[in-house]
Amino acid sequence: MVVEQLISPVVPTLIPTDTGDKALSLMDETNLDQLPLVADDKYMALVQENDLLDWDAPDNSLQSADFLSYRPAVLSTGHPYEALRIAHQQNLRIVPVVDLENTYVGSITRDELLRYITENSGLDNPGGIIVLEIDPRNYSLYEIARICESEEVLLISTQIFSNKLTGKLEVTLKTNRNSLGGVVSALERHNYKVKDVFGDKTDKDSLQDRFDNLMNYLNM
Repeated sequence: MVVEQLISPVVPTLIPTDTGDKALSLMDETNLDQLPLVADDKYMALVQENDLLDWDAPDNSLQSADFLSYRPAVLSTGHPYEALRIAHQQNLRIVPVVDLENTYVGSITRDELLRYITENSGLDNPGGIIVLEIDPRNYSLYEIARICESEEVLLISTQIFSNKLTGKLEVTLKTNRNSLGGVVSALERHNYKVKDVFGDKTDKDSLQDRFDNLMNYLNM
């Protein structure tokens, strides 16, 4: 899938002759605090609510504003992960999409990106989660998968986070099983540090334990 396939039809565009007041009104109607400014089909800037509120001439047209230099965007042929990275790094509610000639193609909402990530990372599938803490030089997904498969546990997806404070990798394993006691023990036998488990560690966990695990998972 490419970015263009996730474009939302609910994001309106602004044009240079729109006033600041009209832009604020559109933002209020759509519950968005950022909207793209487009002129002759070309992407010009991402207009932000804070800039409009600070503007001393909101009844003037946007083309006279001095805050139109902010232009975050992603190519229409890019991967959704690139759009998610930009949205996260720049705290964007929407990510404008352009082609190689800077023609405005549309915008992706952050909610749509999160839905895509959830559906394609296996998070909405049954199964527990294991988080490992690993020295980068010792990381081997092949070995981790082999250990899991030896316990009849399959990896649906993996996510890697580099902890700059510890210098370690935090590897999140989404599995197809809720009972994870066997695979946790197997990983620990192979000297892997299991940092967190979201699921049943043993088949004898109480209902309260299962509820607590679910709450921990939802609060990740």
